[in-house]
Amino acid sequence: MSDPYLLLWLEAPLQAWGHDSRFGRRDTLDFPTRSGVLGLICCALGAGGEQRDLLARLAAGEMHVEAYVPTDLNGNPQPRPPLLRDFHMVGSGYDTEDPWESLMVPKTAEGKKAVGGGTKMTYRYALQDMAFAVALQVPADLAGEIGQALVAPAWDLYLGRKHCVPTELIYQGQFPTVDESVEHARELARSKQRAFSFRVQEGEHEGEVLTLNDVPLQFGTDKRYRDRRVTVQDWQP
Repeated sequence: MSDPYLLLWLEAPLQAWGHDSRFGRRDTLDFPTRSGVLGLICCALGAGGEQRDLLARLAAGEMHVEAYVPTDLNGNPQPRPPLLRDFHMVGSGYDTEDPWESLMVPKTAEGKKAVGGGTKMTYRYALQDMAFAVALQVPADLAGEIGQALVAPAWDLYLGRKHCVPTELIYQGQFPTVDESVEHARELARSKQRAFSFRVQEGEHEGEVLTLNDVPLQFGTDKRYRDRRVTVQDWQP
């Protein structure tokens, strides 16, 4: 028998799934990254550090994503909500003479005070009012443990960034095939008055093919990733 699929429902007012961000500009993809989903599972398990062996096992399975948007009163899909741009000042308001507070202020590469002060402007982008069904194939011997951890997580769960708090139970069950997990997700979407918007399939298919550097090889302080190819297939009226 093939490994089972866990259905994760990711819904929140804000979500952020960055894969190519820099300090001053924190972008987000239109859909969850594999590194974000596996990071969420590691949080649920309380698995810190590199976790190379666990990530290697979890990266071997398929990940199928479907996106859902709110509907109007007639049940028609609404346009995807625009990205939210959140403006931040990093390092502002701290007492640079205080040894502890001084650590919060950005420094030069040599650890010295920056010219003109250490305050930096950053722009952080987030998805608004989206819901995603993620059918994640996991090793059979880990499926039960991961499911239980998602119900009673060791650490707080969030959808990309810590201010992106889920508004629905993430774990929605275990299924033998991806088709069964997707069908259950579509029933859940209908009950929430949400409509299918697009899907993301691994590999090259008909649609928009992307290369993402989002398969984690190790977490911790020295994060490492490898590439994968995915295809985004939009809803057709």
